[in-house]
Amino acid sequence: MIAIIDYGAGNLKSVQKAFGFLGQECVITRDFHEILSADRVVLPGVGAFGEAMDQLKALGLDRVIREVTRAGKPFLGICLGLQLLFDGSEESSGVEGLGILPGDIVRIPDAPGLKIPHIGWNSLELAGDGRLFSGIKENPYVYFVHSYYLRARDEKIVRATAEYGVTIHASVESGNVLACQFHPEKSGEVGLAMLRNFANKVTIHG
Repeated sequence: MIAIIDYGAGNLKSVQKAFGFLGQECVITRDFHEILSADRVVLPGVGAFGEAMDQLKALGLDRVIREVTRAGKPFLGICLGLQLLFDGSEESSGVEGLGILPGDIVRIPDAPGLKIPHIGWNSLELAGDGRLFSGIKENPYVYFVHSYYLRARDEKIVRATAEYGVTIHASVESGNVLACQFHPEKSGEVGLAMLRNFANKVTIHG
């Protein structure tokens, strides 16, 4: 069973629907027991970094996320869910992120002809042997909606990048923790293949 963490984020239902389409049992929940007993856990998200962290803390979900990731359970962060895993964001100065992975979230810099937020399809440059991308051809197109992007401190965890005025660290993997800045649940067959990989190929990391 896949637990989708409910902290009021806007894309929970679309993530649930995508996993359901793949035949995966999943539940949207903020119940500690359900999250801790799930086989896999997903942290989706759209919205502001600071408000999201406030909500996670108010519900005690920040502690549950740390416990789940420490236990080696397969964990997937999506969009804002990726950003929250890191140390902090320029969007919400002074607000600490979960700090599970090392890095910072910074604003996409203004540039002539570049629209911010970055909304739409972009190709990925795959790097390394990302489990999320198993069986997926080079330079897949995926769907982004964001104004801030990850600058990982340890580039060894980066499994895909995208170019949008700057090089975006678009997907990372570190042990049992995987995350992507783009929305696999809105990325057609390619995105479904990634979610299938997470459900079937990512195992407990002790």
